[in-house]
Amino acid sequence: MRAMELRVPGTPLAPVDRPVPRPGPQQVLVRVAACGVCRTDLHVVDGELPDATLPLVPGHEIVGTIVDIGADVRDVRAGDRVGIPWLASTCGTCRFCLAGQENLCDFARFTGYTVDGGYAEYTLADARYCFALPRDHDPDELAPWLCAGLIGYRALRFAGDAQRIGIYGFGAAAHMIAQVCRHQQREVFAFTRPGDEAAQAFARALGAAWAGGSDEAAPCELDATLIFAPVGALVPKALRDVRKGGRVVCAGIHMSDIPSFPYAILWGERSVRSVANLTRQDAVEFIALAQQANIESSITTYPLSQANEALHALRDGRIVGAAVLVP
Repeated sequence: MRAMELRVPGTPLAPVDRPVPRPGPQQVLVRVAACGVCRTDLHVVDGELPDATLPLVPGHEIVGTIVDIGADVRDVRAGDRVGIPWLASTCGTCRFCLAGQENLCDFARFTGYTVDGGYAEYTLADARYCFALPRDHDPDELAPWLCAGLIGYRALRFAGDAQRIGIYGFGAAAHMIAQVCRHQQREVFAFTRPGDEAAQAFARALGAAWAGGSDEAAPCELDATLIFAPVGALVPKALRDVRKGGRVVCAGIHMSDIPSFPYAILWGERSVRSVANLTRQDAVEFIALAQQANIESSITTYPLSQANEALHALRDGRIVGAAVLVP
């Protein structure tokens, strides 16, 4: 099979030929139909997330068809369409797993980071961490659901019943969560890179009540803000935008350092919290919600061989919505 392989962090992915893997007892072999290009992939490729298993095939927004199953697999079969997300497996026995917080498992493994992912023609996955996907959607449109959608949904859950929601960084996750907010009759206030008029127009087209640069003050007090951009300086900015009792949710797996800020902008029972990974329940709930809300993914597709070009475009802010690799 053809794959794009990370050998040394900070260097381009290399096209390689690998043997098609064989599934272990609880695994499935999936023929990849599409794999989204996530900002977390950039953090892995650039070496900002340490201890990646090298050499590595990145990618964790995978849509494909099962072509072979392991001896102990019972709930899926060859021919099923499945999605493979960031969370590849957990121990099931630690205090976090037993408390329903498998996203915090100290022994978790992650697709495209500690196990090979979807920048390839085939991939392996633990059958227990795969999810059935609808067949009435193109696979490349479904791919961003598997991380941008799931992490965005988890971040939105932490916003509680907030009605006025600020979103910082209007990319793959934001453009799906904006549609969820519209479905739930919430107001979205979109903050983009300063001067990015295309992203602001995109946000308005998806129903945002207001769109502007991240250097602009919110036009009104917000109930909550979701930060998808990996920019620590946005945290004190977001605190200034939310009302007393408001919430600031940091949704990225990596963020630049948060600068010091005066206690006064945190006071008033404002809160800051992070989102770490996802749970399988998040996936079940979001996939159902995405169909109810008729979420449409705005995508730019690239052939698998152009994975480096897709990553560069994402890094430079040239992707509107999400980038997707198609083998």
